[in-house]
Amino acid sequence: MTTLQLPCTIFKTKQWMDDYGAKDMRCGDLTEAQLKSQYRLDYISDRVDPWTLTRRSSMDRPQSMFCCNLRGQGEKITHQQCAAMLFDEFRSLSRKFSLYGPYSHLIEKMISHMQNGNGTPFRDMSLDRALKEHIIRDNSQENSTRVLLQKAFEDNIEWENNIYPSIEKAKLYEAISGGKLPKFDRFQDNFNGMGITVHDTWATHITIKSLHIDNNRYRAVVHYKVQDHFGLDSDDITKTKFSQFHFFRIWFVLQRYNQFGFKPFMTNMEATVEITGTRK
Repeated sequence: MTTLQLPCTIFKTKQWMDDYGAKDMRCGDLTEAQLKSQYRLDYISDRVDPWTLTRRSSMDRPQSMFCCNLRGQGEKITHQQCAAMLFDEFRSLSRKFSLYGPYSHLIEKMISHMQNGNGTPFRDMSLDRALKEHIIRDNSQENSTRVLLQKAFEDNIEWENNIYPSIEKAKLYEAISGGKLPKFDRFQDNFNGMGITVHDTWATHITIKSLHIDNNRYRAVVHYKVQDHFGLDSDDITKTKFSQFHFFRIWFVLQRYNQFGFKPFMTNMEATVEITGTRK
C-alpha cells in the first residue's frame, strides 16, 4: 500500500485563481448613457456630479437619489479632480461597514489600492490573520472544512502502518466538498470590516504540507490559499441592497465608467493551520 505523497493539493474550486476574465473584473466598459439608463445611476455623490464635472452644494441634492436628475451648478472640475473627490467620499462612506476590530482599517487601504494600484494584486498580513482565525474558530461539525478534514484523517489513516494511503486521497476532497469554504458572511462581518472587504470568495486551494503519524496520533499541516476579487459586476449594482448606498454607486462608477476605469484587483489570502487527532 502506497502512502500519500506530500505536499499534496487535495482541493481546488471550479473557479480559477487569477481569473481576470470574471465579470466583476471588468472596468471602463460603460458609458454615461448606459450607467443612467441600465443601472439608474443618475445621482452618484453628495459632493460631486461626475456627469457634469461640477462640485455639488447642499441645494443640488435631491431628497432621493432615485427620484430626479438634478445637475450640480457649482464649480467646474476635471475628471482627475472628480475621481479624487469620489475616492475621498468612497473611503468616508466605508466606515459604516467597518466600525471596530483589528480589520476595520482594511477597507480604506483597499480603496486606496484601487485608486493607485493599477489593478495589481493586494496582500496584507491582517487578511491572512483573519483567514486563519476564521478557520481555527469554525468548529461546526457539519460545515467546517478543518473539522471535516480532521474526521477524514481519523477514518482513513492506515494506523497499522502509520500512513495515509494514496488510494484514499479522494476522501479528503469529498470531506471538504461537504463543508463550507471560509467566507466572511457572519453577522459580525457586517461591522468588523471583513464583510465589505472580502465577504464571499472566488477561488480556494487547500494543500496538505505535511502529515506525521505516530503512536496512534497524527498531526497534519494544511495550507489554505484563498482569492477574492475587489470589484463589482452588473448583478451587484442592480440589487437594491447594494444600489441604495452611495458607497456602492460610487464604487461601480469609478470602476465601470469609461471616463474613469479604475481597475479592480485580486485580493490574496493565505493561512497555514495544524489539524491533530487520535485513533478512534
